[in-house]
Amino acid sequence: MAIIKWREVVPWLSSASPFKGLSQRKRGLGMQIRVRQGSMAHRKHNIFAVCQVHQGGMRRRCVCKYGDAGLPYVIDIQEEQMDYKIIIDSCGDLPEGMKEDGHFESVPLEIFVDDYHIVDDTSFDQAEFLRRVKESPNCPKSACPSPERYMETFRCRAEHIYVVTLSSQLSGSYNSAELGRKLYLEEQAGGKAAKIHVFDSKSASVGETVLAMKIQEYEEAGLEFEEVIARVEAFQKEMNTSFVLETLETLRKNGRLSNLKAFVANTLNIKPVMAGTQEGTICQIGQARGIARAVDKMVADLVAKTKDPKEKILAVAHCNCPGRAAEIVEKARKLAEFKKIFVVETAGISSMYASDGGVIVVA
Repeated sequence: MAIIKWREVVPWLSSASPFKGLSQRKRGLGMQIRVRQGSMAHRKHNIFAVCQVHQGGMRRRCVCKYGDAGLPYVIDIQEEQMDYKIIIDSCGDLPEGMKEDGHFESVPLEIFVDDYHIVDDTSFDQAEFLRRVKESPNCPKSACPSPERYMETFRCRAEHIYVVTLSSQLSGSYNSAELGRKLYLEEQAGGKAAKIHVFDSKSASVGETVLAMKIQEYEEAGLEFEEVIARVEAFQKEMNTSFVLETLETLRKNGRLSNLKAFVANTLNIKPVMAGTQEGTICQIGQARGIARAVDKMVADLVAKTKDPKEKILAVAHCNCPGRAAEIVEKARKLAEFKKIFVVETAGISSMYASDGGVIVVA
């Protein structure tokens, strides 16, 4: 395939209605499209070239022909193949825009509250879940997607597939996705298999979401598969995850907090400030009397640890407390300027971790 610089093609391609508003991928040093010069059969029909234009993750194939005035024009368009796909387990809380973007697919985990079974997908009812958790003496449990479930998502037209899972220290989702990847490659042995990489987010909730956003950013910039992985891993090392819990009941029920400590904390209205470690575990970084002070402490600590906030995304996930999430955004904006800020409501798995009134913040 020959390569024609975008500036040489834009005079006619930008005026062709099927291509208006397309965003092209960067390849090398500039905006380019790939062009295969017409074959002998093409020349017989006065065909100028066959081009591939990248937009929205799909390769669009167009055939160009000279018109009467000697100018080329598009005579045929075919969508060929999706460039990339990003699979994220359902602990990753996605904004509406990502849910509607065909590049993303969510793989659901499952939740059990006693004998009540919940699939963490679009059918998740947060209010019903929180009610059942509150009424149950037991801690809710979760089950990760099977390797076969991940394999299903790999059977697609994408050339590059990225998987983002919640921390391997909190769930078996990462190991399941890795096993699914190996089984898929064995299944495709001798055939054309997609390139697949599984990221252990070492985080949860919007921590996964932010990593997925970075993957898309680098893919849309036209980086090679290996370069996308390297840059996301470098970005991940600077990412910080923090959260504050309104209630300590889940920690008490799962044995991470004794009944006595939970009683004292609740009596004195002590709220722990928690954070994710580089290894993907959870640690307590402080505490405060009252949820407002705990949130202040969390935001100040997170902003202080964030390198170059103007280049970072601030993501907030809340469990049934939109007002608290809005306060966090306001407090963060007073302390630093971020590249982007978004707020989402926790889905099933994140609601299980955050509990009613909990907030998770990533930068």
